[in-house]
Amino acid sequence: MTDDDRVFKALADPTRRFLLDLLFAREGRTLTELESELEMTRFGVAKHLRVLEEAGLVVVRRSGREKLHFLNPVPIRLIHDRWIDKYTERHVTALVDLKNALEEET
Repeated sequence: MTDDDRVFKALADPTRRFLLDLLFAREGRTLTELESELEMTRFGVAKHLRVLEEAGLVVVRRSGREKLHFLNPVPIRLIHDRWIDKYTERHVTALVDLKNALEEET
């Protein structure tokens, strides 16, 4: 499985996207803190976090006895640059030009 495949797989699940949103809002959360935001078992949340870690979207640091989870946005940016940005720029520009031309006609 490629790095892109791991990222797409991780982002495909709404629970994992929610976990990333939580970490975006405040990084350095423990499993207990993340678990309290979901109606899911601790084991279930840990499994989702493991998928995110394997995709490189979450980085874990130990602080004493706690494992703190941090968002790593780099893989998402790489996906954006490779799969979204190059396909949208031309089309978006064309749509803006079309919108402007149609508004000028009316």
